[in-house]
Amino acid sequence: MSPPEEQTPEQRRALFRVVRGEPDDAEVAALTAVLAAAASATPGPAEPDTRGRSVWVDRTAAVRAPLHPGPGAWRNHYLPR
Repeated sequence: MSPPEEQTPEQRRALFRVVRGEPDDAEVAALTAVLAAAASATPGPAEPDTRGRSVWVDRTAAVRAPLHPGPGAWRNHYLPR
């Protein structure tokens, strides 16, 4: 096994390097664009909690729908939607 070669300052500063092959300038530019887009992408929404919440803890049940005056409004006060 040969000893590892000393890297130049430009090689140490590079964000990535091509290990195999001889890419042309267009291929390196495309790779750079893809890596830059991936690095600047914002993460998507977090996965929802699939465990569920207990009915005793869930406070949305305590919030009622607004009351609207009019015919039959007294029924809507007691009947769920």
